[in-house]
Amino acid sequence: MRSIIMNEPDEISELLREIRDIQTEHLSEYKRVTQRSLELQERAVERQEKIGRLYVRVILASAILVLGIIVVIIYVISLLPRRY
Repeated sequence: MRSIIMNEPDEISELLREIRDIQTEHLSEYKRVTQRSLELQERAVERQEKIGRLYVRVILASAILVLGIIVVIIYVISLLPRRY
């Protein structure tokens, strides 16, 4: 009976060490996954900003093109003979 009592504290200490080690590993993995998630979010934001800037350029270029086409149409219409 006495040997059982003496072994229990050792087993408890070993279990507590294992729990501590597992928690340390878990925390390390959590930090790694959190860092990776943050990096992916930052990349996504950068990509959205680039797409937004590209979108603005495309809209401006399209507006200039449409305006140019309208000016050409008005000019061509002004060259047509007028009938009254």
